[in-house]
Amino acid sequence: MRAPARATVAAEPTLPVASVARRLGVAPSTLRTWDRRYGVGPSKHTGGRHRRYGQADVNRLELMQRALLSGASTAEAARYALEHLPKSGPGTQAASPEVAVRIEVPDGSVVLAAEEPGGTAGPARLARRLSAAALAMDTHAVQRLLTEAISEYGAVRAWTEVMDPVRAALNGSWRPDGAGAEVEHLLAECALAALLRAAPVPAEPPNQRPVLLGSVPAERDPLPLYALAAGLTAWRLLTQSFAGPLSADVLAVAVRRSLPAAVVLWARRRETADPRLFARLTRGRQRGRLFACGPGWDPVTLPARVELLGELPAAAERIRYVLLGGGTAPS
Repeated sequence: MRAPARATVAAEPTLPVASVARRLGVAPSTLRTWDRRYGVGPSKHTGGRHRRYGQADVNRLELMQRALLSGASTAEAARYALEHLPKSGPGTQAASPEVAVRIEVPDGSVVLAAEEPGGTAGPARLARRLSAAALAMDTHAVQRLLTEAISEYGAVRAWTEVMDPVRAALNGSWRPDGAGAEVEHLLAECALAALLRAAPVPAEPPNQRPVLLGSVPAERDPLPLYALAAGLTAWRLLTQSFAGPLSADVLAVAVRRSLPAAVVLWARRRETADPRLFARLTRGRQRGRLFACGPGWDPVTLPARVELLGELPAAAERIRYVLLGGGTAPS
């Protein structure tokens, strides 16, 4: 008589606290605190006190992060995660969190991106980890994640799909007392540093005259221009960016003195985009190409000599093509 076949059940893979912390973009001490204070921790321990997180535990932590991003306190976020993904008993299947990374902000909701099937790494996951690190005021993790995003996707795509969506979701006061502004400032400073590191001066640029990147005088957001500068540096193009907006007079003098190969003026808001500024820049010996970049420009009002650029990735490619000619963009 043959012995009955024994069913083999594969053990669920588990992760140590350090691996989960890296995946979520928080410090290991933060995970230990969430476990100790709020019970949002691992379902299994091995070797005495060693914590081992299963996939259901990670899903629960990710849901808690999303609640934090909506402005909930840590205790509220933990309670929300435990209510929606309770710790399951042996043999039960934990639900998976929703696929879209959704962040609620005062004026509505912002969807960062759809997460890739199977939970593989991608811009959406990096955006979520970056949000968590910024909320935790973990400067080291924020800097590391920004460097990882630029290295993986290039400066322009990292800005468009990771940095700017997170920044937009965190923009504005979360509470009546203005709490949350410190997170925005931390993210902005770290993003500027990361973009500057990604734009070293090329040793032998193909353009002897720089691409001058500036904001219109009333525009207070230079970060998109630094992302564009870093993207152009990938083609060894020489650029000149300004840390803050210049007055129309100072900008005109800068153009006349540097004789740039191209001038790009950035405007995010319609009320700041004055097309008459281009007329100031074309006086004198300026013969370079003129570009308007950003959602603030109205194509109907732009002078005929000014070319309106599209989104930042298309803008970088167009400037490269104008200055260097044909060819494919670097991967």
